Amino acid sequence: MNQGLYAITDNHLLPDDRTLLGACETALEAGIVLLQYRDKSSDADRRWRQGDALAALCQRHAVPLIVNDDLELALRLQQRWGAIIGLHVGQDDVSLATARHRLGEGAIIGATCHDALALANAAADAGASYLAFGRFFASRTKPGAPPASLTILDAAAPLGLPRVAIGGIDATTAGRARAAGAEMLAVVHAIFGMPDIARAVRELNVIVADASHSNSAIDGTSVIDPC
Repeated sequence: MNQGLYAITDNHLLPDDRTLLGACETALEAGIVLLQYRDKSSDADRRWRQGDALAALCQRHAVPLIVNDDLELALRLQQRWGAIIGLHVGQDDVSLATARHRLGEGAIIGATCHDALALANAAADAGASYLAFGRFFASRTKPGAPPASLTILDAAAPLGLPRVAIGGIDATTAGRARAAGAEMLAVVHAIFGMPDIARAVRELNVIVADASHSNSAIDGTSVIDPC
């Protein structure tokens, strides 16, 4: 996994196939490093149709597609598209150990850790590929999510896994999250809620790059891909 932007879809912002696929293709072309398909609806046919179409886009751009909280959909897509398919699990979803067993050692599987180092340790032990922390800032997607301190990112560094910052990441907060140690920034509204998605991605990538260069200048090291 590379450092950068981790775009997450939202079925309120992207309510139909055409809008979803068009927005995601634009984001992929502009330079995101991961795409998460998040649809909490009960429409299994819709999730398969959209997930399959997104997998085709992601394969074309060599960007992994991460399925949110639907192991069966991830398995079905993996059978068709292979290693490009991954899964993200929350604390109330299928266990990470089960997901790892069924998807295999090579699959990208991320875990929600909120603001808890104990959850991050458990996820690392269970085979997580990355650790997601937050929310760090006011979030329109999950306004009621408990707040997290940016210091958790530094505390999780010894685990040696990529850290994802989520919750209120936009052009005003992305630099702070990256400077605090997040290798990837998970973004919903600041990409898919913007009138010019390509411009939003490019501007956020500049902020991420600037923060990365500042970090390496301060500690005297080069920026290294954590994976």
